[in-house]
Order: sequence, then C-alpha cells, then structure tokens
Amino acid sequence: MSFDLAARLAARRAEHLYRQRPLLESPQGPQVVVDGQPLLAFCNNDYLGLANHPQVIEAWRAGASRWGVGGGASHLVIGHSAPHHALEEALAELTGRPRALLFTTGYMANLGAVTALVGQGDTVLEDRLNHASLLDAGLLSGARFNRYLHNDASSLAKRLEKATGNTLVVTDGVFSMDGDVADLPALARETRARGAWLMVDDAHGFGPLGAKGAGLVEHFGLGLDDVPVLVGTLGKAFGTAGAFVAGSEDLIESLIQFARPYIYTTSQPPALACATLKSLELLRTEHWRREHLANLIRQFRQGAEQIGLELMDSFTPIQPIMVGDSARAVELSRMLRSRGMMVTAIRPPTVPAGSARLRVTLSAAHSEAQVQLLLSALADCFSELQTGPNHA
Repeated sequence: MSFDLAARLAARRAEHLYRQRPLLESPQGPQVVVDGQPLLAFCNNDYLGLANHPQVIEAWRAGASRWGVGGGASHLVIGHSAPHHALEEALAELTGRPRALLFTTGYMANLGAVTALVGQGDTVLEDRLNHASLLDAGLLSGARFNRYLHNDASSLAKRLEKATGNTLVVTDGVFSMDGDVADLPALARETRARGAWLMVDDAHGFGPLGAKGAGLVEHFGLGLDDVPVLVGTLGKAFGTAGAFVAGSEDLIESLIQFARPYIYTTSQPPALACATLKSLELLRTEHWRREHLANLIRQFRQGAEQIGLELMDSFTPIQPIMVGDSARAVELSRMLRSRGMMVTAIRPPTVPAGSARLRVTLSAAHSEAQVQLLLSALADCFSELQTGPNHA
C-alpha cells in the first residue's frame, strides 16, 4: 500500500480546483508585478495601504538596528522584548481591554485560544462559515464540537441548550470569503444568557470598521462582557504580520500558561513589533484612509450593480462576485488577468460546492480611477462570456 498522491493531484486538476502560487515580484500595493506581468491587483488584504508605507518601513529598519532581526527564543524564555511589550499595551488600548497577547500568526492565535479554554467535557460551538483555523481549533480542542447555521442566533440558541461543561461560542467578525459581518449583538445575548463565552476573530474588521478602526466590536458598541475573547491579526489592515488576543487579565495570564502555540514557539522579530507600532499609530490618526476606503466600496457596489453582477451582502472591503461554477470562475480570473487585472477565483473547498466566486478586495491605496478600470474590465469579461453577467 502506498500514498497515491499523483491521483489526488490529477483529480483536483480535473475538478478545476488545483491551486498554484503566483510569484509576487514587487512590494504589496495596487500595482504589482506577478509572474513577470504588471498587474492592477484587487486581491490582497492590505485594507489601509500600510504594507509598503515609508514610515512603517523606516520603523522596521530602526527597530532592526536597535533590536536585531530575530526574536531569539520563546516569550517565556528570553524572547519577550520591550517592543513586544509596548505593542501589547498599545493593542490593549486600541481594543479597550485590560491586556493583549501577541502571537506569531492568526492561525496560532486561534488554535492557542480555543485549545487553552476548552477541552474534554466542554463544548465549542462555531459558525458554519468560520475560517479554517477556527474550525481546526475546535476539532483539536477535544471538546464536544458542533456548528450552528451561518450567522443564525436562533440556531446557536438551540445548540446552547444541549451544551455541557464550559461552553465557547466562536465566530468570525467579518467572514473572509463572503464579506458579511457576524450579528454580534444577537450572538452575545444568546451566549451570555447561557453562561457561555463568545470568542470573535475580527481579522478582517480591525482597521476598516469602527469609529477608531477597532473593528466590529467597536462598530456594534460591545464590551468585554459581551465578547470576552477578541482576536485580531496584524497582516491585513495593520500591514505587517502576526496576531493578538485581547481580553481580561485572567484570560491573558491563562493563555500564557496554557496556550501551546504561544508557549512553544519563538517570538516574532522585535523589529516587526516596532513596525506594527507605527502602523497602529497611522491606523488611529489617519482617518482619511477609512473614509476613502468606504467611498471606494460604495463606488464599486454601485458600478457592479449597474453591470448586473451578483454581489454578496457586504459593506466591508471584501466584495465577492458570485459565479457558481469553478471552471467559469477560473476563466473569468484568467480573462481579467489578460486585461491587466488580478482578481482571485475562490473555489471549493475554501467555499461551499457550487459557490465559486471572484473575490475582490479593496484598499485605501486604490484610487477611484483604478476601481473604475476594474469595473470596465469586469463588464467586458462578463459580456464576453455567452451566458452574460445576469447569469453569474
């Protein structure tokens, strides 16, 4: 008996689900070079345009000059440096919570938080469309694992009635493939009524959402009692890398003691924390970035509606165009690329079968003229396909 990897790969190709890595040969930004081709990109998560910001780059360089380029050890050995500590304090202030804890990646933050909080004899309930890292965390925790209907507080309530032990309800804030947002007030009410905890991964909400860019929890005006466990990532609107969990003193101390992905890994480079401190400053002071981004979102949605494209219900920078068939989504992405536009086709298993889509993401670094170029290219591509945009 042997692993027939070639057959698995061939089957994925036949189903139009084969994935290939584009080679980026330029910094992140609206205009990139991918596989040697200059393209106007609408597929990264750099929502506020900070990934290549000169002040963030300079903060990285200055940090590296002072602190070196490596973390050197885990946070609990000798890897927790002054920039890490300062960034945790700044993130706690941003979220309005007593403490925050840095993780190396968002995947590790989600795995660490869930597996530290629940185990055998407990219950973890998750939205059906949660990010893979949240689903994996629930399965790996050893707790009784169940999923409720997408963004459905009534469905959650029914599952809460059957929950045993400590119960953790887990949801994305902004759903990364649909762009819609969780109904946090309703989920928080049901969760608190049953004595459970609500954990929100707001990876795509920090930066674009909230009066001060503090995400979906701020957008809804909720507090620590409503959302005891708040997760954010730094590689999207912050423009750098890493993640954090924000919450109470007891929560953060518990994660330091019990979250294995935190305990057993080397800390991120201190210079990266220096860069993130600068991007956090820009996020909080340059409000025009969120305002410009909101204008671009309105422009795109109005233009797409005029073309006749099928958009999803999203007021976030994530604007998926529903296509349905995987082969057709791949072809549309190829056609756009031939016109100088980079928009990724998202297919199963990332999204449910039959719901392939073009995932457009907008950034404050885009201009209105660039968004109009995208709309014109989309109109041409959908028109070129015989079925037409109204059948997308």
